Amino acid sequence: MKLKDRLNHFLHNQALKHKLYVIIFESDTPAGKLFDVVLIVCIILSILLAIIESLQGLPSWLSTPFIIFEYLFTAFFTFEYITRIYCSPNPRKYIFSFFGIIDLLATLPLYLAFFLPGARYLLVIRAFRIIRVFRIFKLFNFWMEGERLLTSLKESSKKIAVFFLFVVILVTAIGTLMYMIEGTQPNTQFNNIPNSIYWAIVTMTTVGYGDITPATALGKFLSACVMLIGYTIIAVPTGIVSVSMMKEYKKLKGFACPNCQKTGHEENATYCKYCGHLLHPDEKK
Repeated sequence: MKLKDRLNHFLHNQALKHKLYVIIFESDTPAGKLFDVVLIVCIILSILLAIIESLQGLPSWLSTPFIIFEYLFTAFFTFEYITRIYCSPNPRKYIFSFFGIIDLLATLPLYLAFFLPGARYLLVIRAFRIIRVFRIFKLFNFWMEGERLLTSLKESSKKIAVFFLFVVILVTAIGTLMYMIEGTQPNTQFNNIPNSIYWAIVTMTTVGYGDITPATALGKFLSACVMLIGYTIIAVPTGIVSVSMMKEYKKLKGFACPNCQKTGHEENATYCKYCGHLLHPDEKK
């Protein structure tokens, strides 16, 4: 009964939860910043170990230290993940959040390796956890710029989807045309339409593997045309996203505080960051 009471007290110890929350989730205190720095160092070291271990010709005596370090890192990340769930005010929200999913994936590779031998190399997923460096060193401006980029991509997604469909139709038509031109040649590599479409994609994206090349003069002329079209097409998605980003930037910069008339506020800001005045007084009424 005493053990049950102690366990119940531990699970509902709000003072302990708050203390752990400040250390693990916040970076305003020396302890919180130290924890995050140690966490990132462990993440980087564990990734480097996985990369080095994949190299051929390493001394056999290094395998045991590598395994020991990987077990230690995984135990640390597992303990950290469980502690985050324990001290989080809303555990469900944390578990299904972006960082919550990444934290879970960071602990799974070694456990999955018991069933899937190659799964342990998935621990490079831990690299995503380095994103926490934005929070540690107060680089929120960079984080906000990333959110604006994602917003611009979402707003441009329909235009990009239409453009992608156009490119698919274009490479299919060009591949079919090349098949008609080169398909009758002896020992040709354009012996079917899928191969010809593959060539059209490689040529239009200016990758140019060179594994499939036309032999006729007309085929070479078509190749040159496809290369020029590729240079033109590559710039289109960039332009679509750039226009969307400029609209988002102008929208944010154009909104002025009703009190001090200064601009440059964050998208979800409630108060002016210069004078503290309410930005949307009409919405509060």
